[in-house]
Amino acid sequence: MRCRRQFGKSVAVTCPARGGEGGCGCGSIVSGGAGSAPRRDVHDFQEGVEPMAITLPTFTPLEDSLWLTLCARALDNRRPHPMLGDATADQIVRTLDYDYRQFKITTNFILNVALRAKKLDEVAAGFLARHPDAVGLDLGAGLDTRFERLAPPPSVDWYDVDFPAVATARKGLVPEHPNTHVIGADVRDPDWLDTVPSDRPAIITADGLMGFLTKDELVSLLDRLIDHFPSGEMVFNSYTRFTIWVARHARGTKSVAELVKFPGVDDPHDLEGWNPKLKLVKEIALSREPEIAEFPPGQRLYYRLQARSTAWSRMGTIVLHYRF
Repeated sequence: MRCRRQFGKSVAVTCPARGGEGGCGCGSIVSGGAGSAPRRDVHDFQEGVEPMAITLPTFTPLEDSLWLTLCARALDNRRPHPMLGDATADQIVRTLDYDYRQFKITTNFILNVALRAKKLDEVAAGFLARHPDAVGLDLGAGLDTRFERLAPPPSVDWYDVDFPAVATARKGLVPEHPNTHVIGADVRDPDWLDTVPSDRPAIITADGLMGFLTKDELVSLLDRLIDHFPSGEMVFNSYTRFTIWVARHARGTKSVAELVKFPGVDDPHDLEGWNPKLKLVKEIALSREPEIAEFPPGQRLYYRLQARSTAWSRMGTIVLHYRF
């Protein structure tokens, strides 16, 4: 499958994920949970923005994963009452005339992606309010526009980190600011942190990254981050062993099964044993968040039932907040 409009080098999209049925795939393995909420397909159209001829790099299958969550955030913005309201994501998708229909994105998937991003934003915003001189990092940023949504003060230096090809694409599509920086690197590379200030507190976000690292790679990354900064907080979505199993076996995510490396973790406190400085602040189960009231009736009922059980809630989308 390819973008409907050919622009520069056409970008092959290799992720036919089908969100909303126990998982979605690629750049963010989003799970609606075991038995997932009722499925509703979303049909939309692009209008009002003239597509532009932009040359994009050729992406690997892993890099291609950014399109799915980008399109979900864009479609959320077109809803009458957006969950996240990411107007910049919507602008990017309209500018590229990207054919998101190939993903068959469901309402359940759109709302999960948007709500997950909102929870990461809330943690980051709270930290920046307390530390206006902080450093911000978005790991595996893709074409996420978190800086635009947070609008931090000029005293904050923000770093978006992703593979070089993705970093190149960001520079042509995501607005630039004097205090934003794009680092084109594999987060597993130990050298990229050398370009980031080490004398200020840090807020570290990662949306969809964890599933594509082995446990050893994730532990090593967390150790480097904790050693680099004097203090800080990190927030990212996590996956239980069940969620990882779904990602590897569900019909909608078979295309990314080989990309999923993380074995899953069932207890958020387990990560505290990986580094003595890492302390759990909060486990955020989306099924227990107040925004569930804004979901369609069938999905709302499902998540309210799921919220009654911690074990069942962890089969859905989980955001973990730590300090160090």
